[in-house]
Amino acid sequence: MDDGFAQLPNLETFSKAAELNSFTGAAKALGLTQAAVSQRIQILEKSLGKSLFDRKGGRVLLTEAGQTLYAYAQRIIDLHRDARREITGHEPPLAGELEIAASSIPGEHLLPALLSVFGQKYPHVRVRAAVSDSMAVMGQVERGEVSVGLVGRKADGPNFEFKYLASDRMVLVAPPGHPLAKLKAVTVDQLAAHPLVLREAGSGLRHCFEKALDRAGRSLTELRVALELGSNEAIKEALHRGVGVAVMSVLAVQKEIKSRTLHAIGVRDIRCDRDIFVVQDRRRVPPLPARLFLNFLDANPIPELTS
Repeated sequence: MDDGFAQLPNLETFSKAAELNSFTGAAKALGLTQAAVSQRIQILEKSLGKSLFDRKGGRVLLTEAGQTLYAYAQRIIDLHRDARREITGHEPPLAGELEIAASSIPGEHLLPALLSVFGQKYPHVRVRAAVSDSMAVMGQVERGEVSVGLVGRKADGPNFEFKYLASDRMVLVAPPGHPLAKLKAVTVDQLAAHPLVLREAGSGLRHCFEKALDRAGRSLTELRVALELGSNEAIKEALHRGVGVAVMSVLAVQKEIKSRTLHAIGVRDIRCDRDIFVVQDRRRVPPLPARLFLNFLDANPIPELTS
């Protein structure tokens, strides 16, 4: 083995290309030419006698050898940072860009508080967060558009890796004055007599509700679905305008239930407790800001819902 492996710039360049899945992206991030990035990767591959990347359509993914090298490269880079701090007494701030996608419930009701604390700990990390539905988030993760996703459901896929983040619960809500608002619980048949507002297909809560109906031997086709909306705030506005009742996440309406601007109602034989997950693509390695955020989530678990 020649000394190409021992050169720290080669390992840093390799790590950046692995995190961005792109030699072009690594070149831009490091202020190098793409030719320089390719040359450094070639030096590493030649010195190790292994291909480190699968190159497909302008995107690069780590091979098994690349995955192994990446883990060691991070340890070497961390040791280099520790040595500089020990000798100089100064540690450069941990910086970079954290790209997250989240479905509406974690994105609107969990992420703001998490990012507030995370931002205090890592003020030099710039966060870009997009909110959509669970299926769209998983698509972004699989395409490598974001490093971390927060979703309200799992989906089949060989590349997805899910980790529990928090719990959530479905609740039927009605505005004051609605015929169901004074009831503690209703049957599915009682619910079927009133217009219902739901989240759009693809959302984790919608998926959970349909599964709960199926377990009870019922179907969404039996209900009077009046509106399908892609925003929890839009659903609440529709309720206040008298459209009907809605199935929502308790996390999305806890303030309204407490202030009694919406009333929570149980549905007999239908219960939908669900988990919220962190999702990653196992083929990709998270860049430093994403690793910091994932470690932060591990160190700051979200309290469980009370019954």
